[in-house]
Amino acid sequence: MIFCQAQSADIPELQIVRNSVTENTLSDPALVPDLDVEDYINRRGRGWVALHDTGIVVFSIVSVMDNNVWALFIEPGFEKQGIGQKLREMMMNWYFAQTDTTIWLGTAPGTRAKQFYRKAGWQETGTHGKDEIKFEMTSENWKNQH
Repeated sequence: MIFCQAQSADIPELQIVRNSVTENTLSDPALVPDLDVEDYINRRGRGWVALHDTGIVVFSIVSVMDNNVWALFIEPGFEKQGIGQKLREMMMNWYFAQTDTTIWLGTAPGTRAKQFYRKAGWQETGTHGKDEIKFEMTSENWKNQH
């Protein structure tokens, strides 16, 4: 597995992974257009990918402008291998090298993502959007864990 920063040329593969997931699915793939993805990986923050023989199988995107995890998605069949955890660590280390501002994310209740973040020390702080659970991580808590 190769881990590297996401590039604009990766966007078609990121969209394939995003639309292949079985949890936190999009009701309409047009809700996340390529231009938004490009904005997040090049201007608002940064993205990372995990490359397998078949191409990109995991990606993550964080926004320092919005102080949130914008995306972390794993292609079905590549879960529970530590790949998402590795990208989350890369993403969070980069984020907290840029700012000490608390970061947040939203995820649907009853998903594996909820457990993934809770197990990593994220604190549930309420709800966001359409009944998503809102999690937060402070710089201090992140640095104490790593």
